[in-house]
Amino acid sequence: MLGEREKSSLKKTLGKNAQAARLRQALTQEDVAERLDMATEVYGRIERGRAFPSIPTFWRLCHVLQESADRMLGLPTGTLPPGPWQVAEPPPPYQDQPPELRRLIRTLRGFEPDEWRALNKFLVMLQKQAR
Repeated sequence: MLGEREKSSLKKTLGKNAQAARLRQALTQEDVAERLDMATEVYGRIERGRAFPSIPTFWRLCHVLQESADRMLGLPTGTLPPGPWQVAEPPPPYQDQPPELRRLIRTLRGFEPDEWRALNKFLVMLQKQAR
């Protein structure tokens, strides 16, 4: 079992490697957080070595950053067999959209049915006024 010193060191290693991989991919923290379906602030804490991701999130992080789990954890490469992180998942259908639209989509995900109906009425009215 890891002591506090080892946990802190592992968090920092993971964060440093995640940041380096993100920069190699020319992604922002917001881009990675969006692809992981998490708040940008939470992802930032991972990069700063202040938080561990859950196992499923770590798996997705390796996939998004196109890095092996070994490398992300600072382990010598090739010491473990290939893992499921190598399985390709389709990217979100809106990843190539502008940041403004991606933020709007994230906001809309949290809407309740009555909010959807109200928004739809508003957009229909707006569209009619624009004609």
